[in-house]
Amino acid sequence: MNFDFLSIEFLNNQINDYILAFTTLIGGIVSMRIIRTIALKNLKKWAAKTDNIYNDKLILILERNLVPIIYIAIVYLSVNNLSLHSILDHLIEVLAIIVATILIVRLFTNSVEYIIKLYWVTYHRENINIEQSINALIPAIRVLIWLIGIIFILDNLGFDISAVVTSLGIGGVAIALASQGVLQDLFSYFSILFDRPFELGDFIVVGDYLGTVEYVGIKTTRLKSIDGEEIIIANTDLTGSRIRNFKRMRQRRIVFKFGVVYETSTELLAKIPILIEEIINSTENTTCDRAHFSGYGEFSLDFEVVYFVHNNDYTIYMNAQQKINLKIKSEFAKYNIDFAYPTQINYLSNLSLNSNNNGNEDKTLKVHS
Repeated sequence: MNFDFLSIEFLNNQINDYILAFTTLIGGIVSMRIIRTIALKNLKKWAAKTDNIYNDKLILILERNLVPIIYIAIVYLSVNNLSLHSILDHLIEVLAIIVATILIVRLFTNSVEYIIKLYWVTYHRENINIEQSINALIPAIRVLIWLIGIIFILDNLGFDISAVVTSLGIGGVAIALASQGVLQDLFSYFSILFDRPFELGDFIVVGDYLGTVEYVGIKTTRLKSIDGEEIIIANTDLTGSRIRNFKRMRQRRIVFKFGVVYETSTELLAKIPILIEEIINSTENTTCDRAHFSGYGEFSLDFEVVYFVHNNDYTIYMNAQQKINLKIKSEFAKYNIDFAYPTQINYLSNLSLNSNNNGNEDKTLKVHS
């Protein structure tokens, strides 16, 4: 059989060149479809046996990003065997570089996101703040990877990358100066997320403001105060302030004082610390540290009591304090111990004659007020 027709030239290519390109294209596509069907089928069976939802995400990443890259490579290899017009050849090369770079960047960003989220599921699934940190970090990683991809495309298209990078640097400095406050809050935001001085749901005190952390944003953090209003604080103010975090307080140290009247006997004064210690230790979630007759006040004999509440909940503390107060009142009533309150004693002297004219009688009256 005569195959001389294969040497016929058409558009700068012989017939056998077109046949080779067509065979490469069809063979590559058919082979890829077979491999894709078998591989994806087995991967989906494997994912169905696991409880990790991110395994399905991995299969989706491969199907949406890796498979198109392979198809583009097959088409490029097929066309690359042909001698096309310089303009058309250059256009095909440019399109292949752009499309392939976009798909590779998407594959890389999705893979990084998959790895980070898989790490979170494996080690920190119960920590919602880690998830928030990851959700805030992923967009920044995407932007960085896309910038690298754009620079790669420009470099392959023949642009002067050094000039582009210099321009980006100058523009970045100008933008940074113009948005200095926003960038400070942004860096403070990442500082809060990674250093975690507080977390969502923590009760914190910042200067004169106190409340429960409800939301940590890029620029501001929002607290819900005890009175119910929302307090919005800039992240820069938070990182530059002294923060008291009551949520992480394992136990609360309480100091309270009271006084009894000066007429209280020495025996009862000695018994009061024992009574206080018994009352506190019998109250749930509390332990007495000390109770002492601390000194002599202007109108009372003063006692100082220190105890611990083994819980950071403020309501639990107040409930315990209320029970202690009621028990102290009850026990003092049994022993006829009177609490002191501000009093003033006035001494009045009255000079008068008695009925027998035996002289003057000096009478002193003591009046409580």
